[in-house]
Amino acid sequence: MISALAQTSLPLQSVLVPPSSFSVLGQNASFRPSSSTPFNPTNATPPFFQIFDESFISLLPGQKSFIKQIAFNDTFVFASEAPIFNPGTNELFFTSSLVAPESTLTHNNRVSKINVGDVEEALTKGEVNINVPFTTLDLPDTVQITNGGTGPFKGNLLLATRGRGLLPSSVVLVNPKPPYNATVLLDNFFGRQFNSMNDIKVHESGQIVFTDPGVGQIQGEKPAPGLPNQVYALDPATGFVRVVADQLVLPNGVAFADNGRTAYIGDSGSGVFGASDPATIYAYDVDPVSLAFKNKRVFAFVDSGIPDGIQVDTQGRVYSGTADGIQVWNSNGILIGKIFVGSTVANMAFTGKGLLLILAGNSIFAASINAEPNLVVS
Repeated sequence: MISALAQTSLPLQSVLVPPSSFSVLGQNASFRPSSSTPFNPTNATPPFFQIFDESFISLLPGQKSFIKQIAFNDTFVFASEAPIFNPGTNELFFTSSLVAPESTLTHNNRVSKINVGDVEEALTKGEVNINVPFTTLDLPDTVQITNGGTGPFKGNLLLATRGRGLLPSSVVLVNPKPPYNATVLLDNFFGRQFNSMNDIKVHESGQIVFTDPGVGQIQGEKPAPGLPNQVYALDPATGFVRVVADQLVLPNGVAFADNGRTAYIGDSGSGVFGASDPATIYAYDVDPVSLAFKNKRVFAFVDSGIPDGIQVDTQGRVYSGTADGIQVWNSNGILIGKIFVGSTVANMAFTGKGLLLILAGNSIFAASINAEPNLVVS
């Protein structure tokens, strides 16, 4: 529901799209041929905020709202996954592409970083063409094709790697400062290799939860999967690992809400197997003792592409990277708006208060937002 007042006082760079305006398109309408075609009924020029529900407006700082490209690189897809904001150094860490030619059987992807202070300074100055420099880290060989990241965890970056060839998928701690030394916390399930770890978060209990789909084999980076596509929890104090969720086609993003009582898992099966497979975020109740995920239910279905990385803010709103940018739902699973950049976004990170940095492949965007992350950090 959108009031008359909201319609006359929209934030900057925003477009109002009431659901009633497209609920019936008519028999002679031009329907979208696939989920890869962005839903942009107003034909607005990206980037912009697409508002479906009035509650999305409260996320935007009125006439100070913005979405701006703050970094660009056309030599390789440098900004794809595993965004980690490290307050101690005021830096955002991230990885390059997870597909060829960047990630292959013979080539590892790259972990890089930007200085968030440089971003904030350029935005404050009102620079038009911002392109802050990025620095690529020289990491040990134990870090192979990084896909997921969170933290800081005990002062370190916490990474989930796919592995490469016969090199195992693993959970790795990386020092955010030179020499970027790494410590592997887990690289097997009772002697069996994981498939290709994807996303990772820390639960309020201190346990580490990660998804493990067989994407590495599909993309020619790993052998055939040796385990079902599942979600795991690792107790870093004991090294014990257990399955907490299964029956997913390709488990992808993971996040928690309600003080760890609710879990969200994105299933990106349709991105590989076709439109009849899931592009769905599922919600679960989390058992407070075993961490088993229970009472699986549909939280949201993504209309553009697949749900990739998932983040949650302190008000319970859920954010996911999709084929047209970032989609935002309230805690009831209602799509309230999009941060529409017009291209695929894999993941994003809150960098302090009021700024969301968005990984869009060859670009990084910054969006002003009245929200803070619901992340367990230490």
